[in-house]
Amino acid sequence: MAPSVTLVDFDTVKSKSHNLSLVDHEDHDLVLRTFRVLIADLVQHFNGGHPGGAMGMAAIGVALWRYTMKYSPDHPEWFNRDRFILSNGHTCLFQYSFLHLLGYKHMTLDQLKTYHSPSPDSFCPGHPEREHTGIEVTTGPLGQGIANAVGMAMATKHLAATYNRPGFDIINNTTWCMTGDACLQEGVGLEAISLAGHWKLNNLVLIFDNNNVTCDGSADVANTEDINAKMAASGWNVIEVLDGSNDVQSITNALAAARDSSEKPTFINCHTVIGIGSAVAGDAKAHGAAFGEEDVKNIHQKFGFDPEERFNVPDKVYDFFRKDLRSRADSVDQWEVLLDSYCKAHSELGDELRQRIKGELPSNWENVIPKSFPTSPTASRKSAGLVCNPLAKTIPNFMVGTADLSPSVHMSWPGKVDFQSPTLKTVCGINGNYSGRYIHYGIREHAMASIANGLAAFNRGTIIPVTSSFFMFYLYAAPGVRMGALQELQVIHIATHDSIGTGEDGPTHQPIELAALYRAMPNLLYIRPCDSEEVAGAMTVALKSKHRSTIISTSRQNLPQHVESNRYSVRYGAYVFREKEDAAVTLIGVGSEMCFAVEAAEDLERNGVKARIISFPCQRLFEEQSREYRRSVLRRVETLVVVVEAYAANGWERYADASISMKSFGKSLPGKDAYKYFGFDGKVISCKILAHLDAIEQQRALKSEFIEL
Repeated sequence: MAPSVTLVDFDTVKSKSHNLSLVDHEDHDLVLRTFRVLIADLVQHFNGGHPGGAMGMAAIGVALWRYTMKYSPDHPEWFNRDRFILSNGHTCLFQYSFLHLLGYKHMTLDQLKTYHSPSPDSFCPGHPEREHTGIEVTTGPLGQGIANAVGMAMATKHLAATYNRPGFDIINNTTWCMTGDACLQEGVGLEAISLAGHWKLNNLVLIFDNNNVTCDGSADVANTEDINAKMAASGWNVIEVLDGSNDVQSITNALAAARDSSEKPTFINCHTVIGIGSAVAGDAKAHGAAFGEEDVKNIHQKFGFDPEERFNVPDKVYDFFRKDLRSRADSVDQWEVLLDSYCKAHSELGDELRQRIKGELPSNWENVIPKSFPTSPTASRKSAGLVCNPLAKTIPNFMVGTADLSPSVHMSWPGKVDFQSPTLKTVCGINGNYSGRYIHYGIREHAMASIANGLAAFNRGTIIPVTSSFFMFYLYAAPGVRMGALQELQVIHIATHDSIGTGEDGPTHQPIELAALYRAMPNLLYIRPCDSEEVAGAMTVALKSKHRSTIISTSRQNLPQHVESNRYSVRYGAYVFREKEDAAVTLIGVGSEMCFAVEAAEDLERNGVKARIISFPCQRLFEEQSREYRRSVLRRVETLVVVVEAYAANGWERYADASISMKSFGKSLPGKDAYKYFGFDGKVISCKILAHLDAIEQQRALKSEFIEL
C-alpha cells in the first residue's frame, strides 16, 4: 500500500526520494497504543486536562522524535539542536510524555503524574512553560507559538548567514511547530505565516493536527476555507497526510521532504482523529475533559492493556525511543569539535560567536552610547535613534525591526542591511539578505512582538530584538509583549508618538490608558523618559535587564533638554530633579509632560509657593528601591505631591496626592493645542494646585484623598 501522502506545489521528484525505511517499524503499533493509554490515564488521574489532541497526534510525535529531529536529552541546551514549538499548547501532555519516553532526566513518570495536580513543583503545567527543560517557549494563547517559531527560524537563518563558512556548517537546525485549527484562525498566526512565506524560511515546518474539532464543535462551525490553498498562496510548500493518527511512515517521509526544502517553509496537513480510541473520538467532547473511569477502562481494553492497571509503559517502548541516545550525544560532541575547528580557522568570527552563544554583549557596549546630546528641543523618538542606532550598528546581537514605520521611529542606521530573502527584488529597491539585522515586519504589530519573542528565546542574549511602532499600536501587540514578559525574555520595544502631543491624528492615535496596562504588567519595565539623557538611561537599563522585557516610551513632538536630567538615575525609577528643602509642593514630571511640571513649579514660585520636582520614568524600578530611598524622593509627609502626566491617573495614587491627568480620550488638534485644550499649561496647573492647597487648609483630610485636579 502506497504511503498516504499528497504533495501540493512541492517538487514531486524530491518527495519520491523520501520514502525512508524506518527501523523498528514493527514496534509502532505498541508504541502508539501505549502512548494513547498513558494520556488517558494521566488526564483521568486528577480528572482534568486535554487528552484528545495528544492521543490523535501520537504518530506525529513518533515521526518527529524517533526519526527526524536533531536533539540530545543529555544536552537539552545544545545550541544547534532542532527547536520544537507546541503552538496548540493545550495538548502539552503530547510534549511532556515524549520528553519522558525519550529520557529527559527531569521528566520522570512521577513528574508526569503531577499534570493538573495541586503540586506547585510540577514540571507539567497546563500549558508548556519555557523554564522547564525541553520546552523552548511558553505557549498558551493560540497562535503565539507559530509566531515564536517564525522568530526561531529567522534566528537560525540569520546566524547561519553571519557565521557559517565553507566546510563549517555550524548553524543548520530546523524549527518544527505543531499547530491546531485554532492557531490557524488566530490573526497573529496568520500574520506570522505570511511573513515566513515572504522571507522563504525553508528551515521552518508547520505541522497541522487537522482533527476538525474546536471547543464549539466541528471546525466548520466557523471556518470552511481551503487551508492548503491558503498556505500555498502564502508561499509555503504543502504536504497532506491522510492518516496522521497512525501512518508513521508517511509522516516521516513528509517531515524529511520538508526538512530538505530549498526555497519555502513547509506546511504538513495531517488528518487525525481527536481522542482516538475513546467513546467520544472525533467529537469536541474529547478536547478538554477526562474521559471518566468507565471509558478509560474501555480504552485500555481496546488497546490491549489491563483495564485495572494505570501508567503501564512496557520496557520495549522505552527501548524504542532511547536506544540511540549515545549517538545523539555523539552528535553534540562532533558539533563541539567542529566549532573548535571553526574558531581556529576563523578566530575573530569564532570569538564573536562563542560570546553570543554565552549570551554576552561586547564588553565596551556602554561606551557606544553618546556621552552628550544636542541641547536644542528634540523629540524623544529621535533621541531613541541617537541612542539605539550606534548600538545596533556596533553590536551584532541587535536585530531591530518596525511595523512599517521606518521614517517615523528613527530606528534605521547608516549602512544597515535588511533581513530579507536574498532572492527577493522589491519594486522600491529595498532588498537584503539573511545576515541583515533590520526587519521590515509590515503592518503586523502583533506578529512583530511575538516573532521578537522567538528571536529572543532561540538562546538567551544571542539575539536582542528591538521592535518599534507607535505606542497606540502596542495595544495590538500587547499579547505578544505580555508573553515576552511572562517568559523573562529580553525584548526591547521602542514606542513612539506616546501622548496627546501626537496631535492631528486625533484620539485614535493618542494613547491615554495604555501606560496603566503596561505599568501593571509583571516583569515588564515601562520607561517614559523626559529627554535624550533619560532615553540613554532607559536603554542602559533595558540592556542590563537580561530577564525581562522593556518598553521605552517616546514622543513625536520636540521636548526641552533639561540640564537636571540624569541618565544614571533612571535605574532608580524616580529621582530628585530639582530640590527645595522647604518646599510645600512636590511635582512629579513624567516623560513628555515634564516641561509642564517645570513651568508649573516656576509659576508656583512666583506665587510664593516653593515647589520641588522629581522625574519619574519607571514605576517598577522605583518600587524595587528601599523604603528609605522612596520616602526621600517623594517626601509625601511634608509636601503635597502632584503628578503631571497626560494619561489616565490609575496607579499614581500610590505615589501622589493629586494628579493633572486625562479623564477622556484625546482630541484632534495640533499637539500644542491639544495640550492646552486639556489644561496642560504651567499657569493652569499652578492655579489648580494653589486652589487645592487652600482647600486642604480648610479641610486637612483632603490631603489623604487622591484627587484628579
